[in-house]
Amino acid sequence: MSVRSEFIWFDGKMVPYDDAKVHVLSHTLHYGLGVFEGIRAYEQPDGTPGIWRLEAHMKRFFDSLKMMRWECGHTPEELTAACLETLAINKFSSAYLRPLAFLGHGQMGLGARGNTLHTIVATWKWGAYLGEEGMRKGVRLQTSSFTRHHPNAALQRAKIVGHYVNSILARYEANENGFDEALMLDARGMVAEGTGENVFVVENGVVKTPPVTNILPGITRETIIDICKHEGIEIRETAFGRDAFYTADEAFMCGSAAEVTPVRELDRRRIGAGERGPITERLQAIYLDAVRGKVDWLAGDITRG
Repeated sequence: MSVRSEFIWFDGKMVPYDDAKVHVLSHTLHYGLGVFEGIRAYEQPDGTPGIWRLEAHMKRFFDSLKMMRWECGHTPEELTAACLETLAINKFSSAYLRPLAFLGHGQMGLGARGNTLHTIVATWKWGAYLGEEGMRKGVRLQTSSFTRHHPNAALQRAKIVGHYVNSILARYEANENGFDEALMLDARGMVAEGTGENVFVVENGVVKTPPVTNILPGITRETIIDICKHEGIEIRETAFGRDAFYTADEAFMCGSAAEVTPVRELDRRRIGAGERGPITERLQAIYLDAVRGKVDWLAGDITRG
């Protein structure tokens, strides 16, 4: 996968890819204090791009800024236009978009607050996050030895750059042990999420997912809950342990990058039949149709230039 494009939107201007540079003493590079979003655009039936749930992503981006007590100098409307403009100038019909706010160089130290806050929007081609085979057959997870942040240790509702060190350590561990992804537990030992995905289990036709107390409030998660309600599938937001995966009929993960990815195994225990289950397949199909403008009742979630 290459992240190259022709242009990156940088502080209100389109900058050639190779000129979008920052100083090595930029504060965010040293301390991880930055805010970002992960957004996908999909080719629509007429061949033009449409950005999935851009308004919701912009709200979360600005909510994260608010929790950081930052003002980025741009309005949600301006950043929405920047996403559309960046997608168009790079001539992508389907792509991943990355808005990011970060502190530049100047002062150093944990108490530094006077550095310039920069904002960028980049876009690149990105296929299935956990692989095309994983989308069809399901992925294998390992329960991580790393615990998800305690709600009072970090602002879990904010999508902050430095938070993801916790996720990276868990992902490295899982991959090095031969698994595709990690399942993370919270400080109580209850299921939280994947390293970059929300998680669901299905048992006796009921879909369950952890409540938004110790996890990032996923936008794809919210969409899956809406689809379940629309389709008459019982959905419960409730706490559960990892053993719920062991006895589940089906399980899946979701996120803007991961989309809807089945889980066929946790900790070398087969889940259900060890393949993508019927409810997962149904939700996955509806979601993948919706983002491409093929589901009328969700068409309003697509932003087009």
